[in-house]
Amino acid sequence: MIRFLTRRLIWMVITLWVVFTVSFFLMRAVPGGPFDQERKLDPQAEKNLRDRYQLNDPLLVQYWNNLKNQATFNPGYPLKRIDISIGEIIRDGFPISASLGILAMGFALTLGLTAGIISAIKRYTAIDFSLMTVATVGIALPNFVIAGVVILLFVFMIPIFPPAGWGTISHMILPAFCLGAPYAAYIARLMRTGMLDVLSQDYIRTAYAKGLMPRTVVLRHAIRGAILPVVSFLGPAIAGILAGSLVVERIFAIPGVGVHFIEAAIQRDYPLAISMELLYTVLLFSANTIVDIAYSVIDPRVKLE
Repeated sequence: MIRFLTRRLIWMVITLWVVFTVSFFLMRAVPGGPFDQERKLDPQAEKNLRDRYQLNDPLLVQYWNNLKNQATFNPGYPLKRIDISIGEIIRDGFPISASLGILAMGFALTLGLTAGIISAIKRYTAIDFSLMTVATVGIALPNFVIAGVVILLFVFMIPIFPPAGWGTISHMILPAFCLGAPYAAYIARLMRTGMLDVLSQDYIRTAYAKGLMPRTVVLRHAIRGAILPVVSFLGPAIAGILAGSLVVERIFAIPGVGVHFIEAAIQRDYPLAISMELLYTVLLFSANTIVDIAYSVIDPRVKLE
């Protein structure tokens, strides 16, 4: 385990360096700059701003200074704001985005596993057909389309939830559902396929032959083998939820880090954009590592080394 984690840590450092390098040079290669988006500045004022943020330095000097700042966890201040540091933006926004992502993953797992198990047990029935039809539609719809539908239904037609904002659990329900719904559909189909495969195995037939209750067979014996494809999917699912949160946070006016990511990209705020990219890289790499460890725990045949 220690050897596996050490190797993953080394690869994460290398990945972060590659992401930083590619992002740094791509952003500088795009025509224009962070001060070309607004009204035309006085040339001397623009020069002063570029000098202040070291944008007139040679490119390699900028690269080294930015790399050193990121490596020492001191990314500095955004180009568009001087009242709050990038560290404070992450500190204030990350818990909100993390809470939304955890709740969305909870929705996805709860709805997806339940639908997949029921569909497999009731295979080739109307229930199976209905659940898989809903799952197929859920896969086809992006989360911003689902967001528009649920806002129309549960904000305007049936005013149950607030339309936007953050502060109470009611503010979290709709955005978390919109984030988790497409992945619940994927999980439902994966779980159904896994359950159908496991339920045809000899040890399941033996469990039934011993007189065990169907619920016991499913919960104690079948789920553990059927859930392996779902565990493998959790890494990409977490990545998708994190990427989708950028749009959903914007739609529901949630003050998470996703909003700052979009604003940084639109305004070409170089330090903030790179910091957000590195943060998401760390989260995705960590999530995939946890998934690999969980897979080895569930299936003893899988070795980490």
